[in-house]
Amino acid sequence: MTDVRNPIFQHGTNLIKQQMAVDVPVETIPLPSGGKAYPESSPLHNRQNIEIRAMTAREEDILMSRALIKKGTVVTHLIQNCLVDQTIPVSQMLSGDRYALLVALRIMSYGPEYEAAIECPACGAKQNKVFNLSELPIKELEVAPSQPGMNLFDFELPVSKKKITFKFLTGIDEEQMLMTQNAKKAKLGTDVETPVTSRLVQSIVAIDGNTNKGDIIRFVNSMIVRDVQALRKYMADVEPGIDMTQVVDCIECDAVEEVSVPVGVGFFFPKGR
Repeated sequence: MTDVRNPIFQHGTNLIKQQMAVDVPVETIPLPSGGKAYPESSPLHNRQNIEIRAMTAREEDILMSRALIKKGTVVTHLIQNCLVDQTIPVSQMLSGDRYALLVALRIMSYGPEYEAAIECPACGAKQNKVFNLSELPIKELEVAPSQPGMNLFDFELPVSKKKITFKFLTGIDEEQMLMTQNAKKAKLGTDVETPVTSRLVQSIVAIDGNTNKGDIIRFVNSMIVRDVQALRKYMADVEPGIDMTQVVDCIECDAVEEVSVPVGVGFFFPKGR
């Protein structure tokens, strides 16, 4: 029988010895970015893959840590703990590379089947769907950075013709966004969120060469919708990572729709375990 392996795993399973001589599986995971967006000073520069071991009881402690959940650093600590090479700075990794490792960890530790609740985009009906995580394809980085070895990319807005220089968000950026959002909620006393503008402000590095953050914030808040949509689509299209979209048949309206695999609590706490 042929061993059909998820493409996220590059080589056969290895084993490493932990304390008490327990063997823990280790897999080699390809980085979607190919290390192209990391500077020469980074151990991730031009790195093609990373070795990661399966989760143990220690990692389940991390997942249940209220302090880490509140700080929004659970993912960083989880991945960091499971890396074979501990010199790799997980917080500085592109979000897409982190997702590849996260999906690999889920498959290694609990298997590829993942049940989650989804909503039909056509009729709004809700249903439970079992996804096969091993079928999620890798999105490789296919555009060159504007500067070699830098997380910088260019795009010209179709309406205003402004040249936007943006970056793909890293773990640090994601954590900073969460902290800023929580601070706003605490200050205003509401749950109002600004996911579009917050993400653009965090992603945009320069506008026509102007790197002033205040000017970037003002520009983002006044961007024409057509420019916003074009920039967001381009960034989503070229960002390396794991393609989390799957085609689903609705049990209510029979529509065949593309949905994004939701990553919720059940991702690492599957039913029946």
